[in-house]
Amino acid sequence: MTALSEREAQIAERIAWGASQKEVACDLGISRYTVDNILRKIYQKLHIGKINELSAWWFCTHFNISFELSPLKRTIGAVALLILVVFNDFTSGDTYCRNRSRRTKTEVYVRLKEIV
Repeated sequence: MTALSEREAQIAERIAWGASQKEVACDLGISRYTVDNILRKIYQKLHIGKINELSAWWFCTHFNISFELSPLKRTIGAVALLILVVFNDFTSGDTYCRNRSRRTKTEVYVRLKEIV
């Protein structure tokens, strides 16, 4: 297991939880370009190339989840996640909203459930 420096671990954790590079830079009081450089070093150390892989690595190492899952365990995990998503979809009410903001423009997507 490759050890990350304290700053690399801070950045990896925030990125794994879904923060953008700008948010990480603002939280830590450093430049966005510094965050980008540190992310490149993290990717090199861990031999990965995507944020998704970094998130998977971080959660697996911090919650003691093995990377080597049998096909049965993968299937059970996928079914459990599917059940959670479907359950959340039915309990979330009649609408689903996703807000995105770009400067002054806000887009809202609303999906109404059809009752069969």
